[in-house]
Amino acid sequence: MNAYAPILVLGGLAAGFAIFSVIMASLTGPKRYNRAKLDAYECGIEPTPQPAGGGRFPIKYYLTAMLFIVFDIEIVFLYPWAVSFDSLGLFGLVEMLLFVLTAFVAYAYVWRRGGLEWD
Repeated sequence: MNAYAPILVLGGLAAGFAIFSVIMASLTGPKRYNRAKLDAYECGIEPTPQPAGGGRFPIKYYLTAMLFIVFDIEIVFLYPWAVSFDSLGLFGLVEMLLFVLTAFVAYAYVWRRGGLEWD
């Protein structure tokens, strides 16, 4: 139990800060509301109603998101590999080459589908 004491103290501090923030916001916040304050903020543009289906996004949106995820995951795995490169030896090099090749296949797929072309 002694090893978990700092974690419990940190959790208690976080919960206390969250409760304190909510209470103080309700005490110090504005008390008079009007229609303008309750409207959605749209940078001065009147919000327009959206269709029930929400509209369709072009495939380029999803391809760009997929490309971001691929490179994000690649960086997450490349950094620890680079730190411990000396101790991994040839096995680590071959495994990382296979991983980078797999990431390159995803990149080539997005490139071929036109995800990198902006209109």
